[in-house]
Amino acid sequence: MASYETSIIKSSRIVCLDGLRALAAIWVLVGHCLLLTGWQIPIVGEPDLGVDLFIMLSGFLMVFHYQLRQEKEPWQRPETWLKFWTRRYFRIAPLFYVMLFLALALGPYLYDRRIIIDDFLSRSHQAPERYLDGSLKNIVAHLTFLFGLVPNLAYRTPLPDWSLGLEMQFYAVFPAVMLLVRRLDWIRSALVVAAAGCVIVFAMRLLSIHFPMPSFLPLKIQIFLCGMLLAGVVHQSRPRPFLYLALAMLLAALPFGGDQGLGKLLVREALVAGFFALVLYRMLPGRAGMLARAIAVTFSNRFFHLMGELSFSIYLIHLLVLQPVAAFVISEFGHELSAPLRFAIVVAVVLPTVTLLSWITYTLIEVPGQKAGRFVVQRFGRKIAPVLEKTPAE
Repeated sequence: MASYETSIIKSSRIVCLDGLRALAAIWVLVGHCLLLTGWQIPIVGEPDLGVDLFIMLSGFLMVFHYQLRQEKEPWQRPETWLKFWTRRYFRIAPLFYVMLFLALALGPYLYDRRIIIDDFLSRSHQAPERYLDGSLKNIVAHLTFLFGLVPNLAYRTPLPDWSLGLEMQFYAVFPAVMLLVRRLDWIRSALVVAAAGCVIVFAMRLLSIHFPMPSFLPLKIQIFLCGMLLAGVVHQSRPRPFLYLALAMLLAALPFGGDQGLGKLLVREALVAGFFALVLYRMLPGRAGMLARAIAVTFSNRFFHLMGELSFSIYLIHLLVLQPVAAFVISEFGHELSAPLRFAIVVAVVLPTVTLLSWITYTLIEVPGQKAGRFVVQRFGRKIAPVLEKTPAE
């Protein structure tokens, strides 16, 4: 197994995952371009599937990096929990805070642009509060990342930030899940966590609690678990990849957390299988393994690496650019352009613009934010360790 790990891991990275991050970001961007220009393309026009790919990647990467650090930073020590949460906070928060205040400032303008789009496409208007709620309650809920827990606040800014609240909830429970894995094993732990999620979702339905987007962790925990199961295979001396794959595909089919039509279900299952194939291609027989390896190599090139690095910025920024551009094209040309041509023009403007802005924000905000997180961990980690170790984690 050591030789297999060496073949897919470079500098503590599985490099083809950069390509998957890039694919997820571009999928979300292009999917929203389709929705806001009135052209329909199956699968591509479903940006929530791109978000599911992001979620699987998150589940995988959290476990993968935990396994790399588990000897140096064991989860039995509370210090490790605090270090983990600090790193993840500084990975997400700096760019999010900047984009949050920008989005709130632009809210009235963006709402006017969105009305133009919705009227042209004969759709119901978006809820005004999503663009216009600058209340202290809404701002504090977003600054603390608690908005995903409250249905009325979960979808309350012009950003696609509902998934960030979801992500922070996953980070909050992740150390406890990994301790559960230590006590049981991957299969039983995944079943226990998924069962708990099902119970909570069922209780929500009994109580008529509805989230406008699946921003509450039990609604998406099964997708996180798919990525976690794959990472659980990578470092095992006796991997059982097809058993883990079967369980992941079963979890991906759980009927909650968004639209569960047959088409989306099949695509979600394909995403799980493809994800497994890209990372574990050496375990696949014959041509299937060769094809998966070729795709993995393609996803590891410099372009995909760059786009993968920019993926978080692309995700947060794209709607702030897309809605004004789509509204302008619609206002200027209306029905003179066919839907495919409208889409092509909008993508031709939005994709390079968002990529350039993302490179700027990545360089000026994300990278310094990550460095600040590492500084905090290194600077204060040793100071807080003696205090925290007085209270054992288990």
